[in-house]
Amino acid sequence: MAASSQDVPAFLRLAAHPLRWRLLTELARSDLRVRELVALIGQPQNLVSYHLRLLRDGGLVTATRSSFDGRDSYYHLDLDRCAEALAGTGPALHPALRADGASPAPPLHQRRSPRRAVLFVCTGNSARSPIAEALLRHHTAGTVVVTSAGSRPRPELHPHGVRVLRDRYGIDLAGQRPRHLDSLTGRRFDYVITLCDKAREVCPEFGGQARRMHWSIPDPASAGDRDQAGYSAFARTTAEIDTRIRHLLPVIATHRITSQGG
Repeated sequence: MAASSQDVPAFLRLAAHPLRWRLLTELARSDLRVRELVALIGQPQNLVSYHLRLLRDGGLVTATRSSFDGRDSYYHLDLDRCAEALAGTGPALHPALRADGASPAPPLHQRRSPRRAVLFVCTGNSARSPIAEALLRHHTAGTVVVTSAGSRPRPELHPHGVRVLRDRYGIDLAGQRPRHLDSLTGRRFDYVITLCDKAREVCPEFGGQARRMHWSIPDPASAGDRDQAGYSAFARTTAEIDTRIRHLLPVIATHRITSQGG
């Protein structure tokens, strides 16, 4: 007797559908809006929205309201949840198919290939983008050229962001100041990653070779400047950025390996 659909792991039921798999692969590259997914996949909006709802109900995809246009939402793939779901899928078929024996990719600082350049962009360059810059530099031991800038930079870094990085990650941003995007004209970047919905709309091109990505992350400064509430908001945002940075590392590593062959 054929097994019922209830016997199939939930991740397989969700990901095995061709359209949902395509949605997952597009969202693995960048946070996107529904209309952008419709254009990429070439399917009607009602069909794309239906499958996005299934992925959200399954916990693989989340949505955040756009800070640029409150009528819009950005969809984000929860890669940690995907990893957990995948880890549980193999043993459902056979106990020997466990994911804990896989060897991770060698750290970037152990690779001998051209250094990649990454630019993080937000509006004020006082919170999200300098946090991302500091974390990527920290995780790669300085072997990736990392820069951040803003479309409307503030006079100084937000003190809560500086404190969180110092207290929880041992990173010191003393002496760093926000910079304007205009100061980077003519620079070459392999990755340009916007962390602010508003900045995404105005971020200039940095050559055809740059891979554009978007992380729709709300501004932690919107929680206010009260010490405990503000600090907690920055701690949560920094943890989310750190998770995204950890998922970015193998993408950069793969890019570096591929580039060596041509």
